[in-house]
Amino acid sequence: MIDTHTHLYAEEFDEDRKEAIQRALDKGITEFYLPAIDSESHEKMLQLETEYPGQIFSMMGLHPCYVKPESWEKELEIVKNYLDQRHFPAIGEIGIDLYWDKSTLDIQVKAFEQQIDWAIEKDLPIVIHTRESFDETFEVLERKKHLKLRGIFHCFSGNLEQAQHAIDLNFILGIGGVVTFKNGKIDQFLSEVPLDKIVLETDSPYLAPVPHRGKRNESSYLDLVAGKLVDIYGKDFSEIDRITTENAKKLFVNS
Repeated sequence: MIDTHTHLYAEEFDEDRKEAIQRALDKGITEFYLPAIDSESHEKMLQLETEYPGQIFSMMGLHPCYVKPESWEKELEIVKNYLDQRHFPAIGEIGIDLYWDKSTLDIQVKAFEQQIDWAIEKDLPIVIHTRESFDETFEVLERKKHLKLRGIFHCFSGNLEQAQHAIDLNFILGIGGVVTFKNGKIDQFLSEVPLDKIVLETDSPYLAPVPHRGKRNESSYLDLVAGKLVDIYGKDFSEIDRITTENAKKLFVNS
């Protein structure tokens, strides 16, 4: 299995990071993709990648919640410098978040568009954070339509129509702990989404699946997400594992 979205560098893992990673490896998780947040976390993220070569891969990008009026342009310069220096498997996580702060929408859109331009220029997928912002996110993606524009709607929690719209725009859905929630709702229609349009993720330390909901999430819980997909799609675990892993490998090119 591949955890396509996990914040293993987060301070929530400072006490037992190596153990948490080992628990995931023991569960058969072979690769971990770390989304960037902002420059304060780059060093820890990139250090983890160095410690686990061929297993942990860093993305690069500026998270929409960290697009601040006083610093976003400088933060984007840092992202661009990294993208020019070395290869990353994706630009992320980027996007629009209107849950925490609606006042920064205009600069969130500018940062999102700039990073999309870099992704197209460098032929990289993007990993999109969209919270209470599907309409605004789709507006940007429609404006920026391009044959090379592709990626993941991370932590997808929309409806079937929004899922189809994302797929029509050449994106796949990142499915995590929300699929196990009673009020998560995506389990009610996910079977109508082709399995080749889905990848697994945890978003750890956030959004732990049932029965760990409300506690710290970790990558070893990815099997609980896959297990829920077994129920939804009526396929055995190994088939869910195989297809979602292939989907992730097709999207992320690590060479």
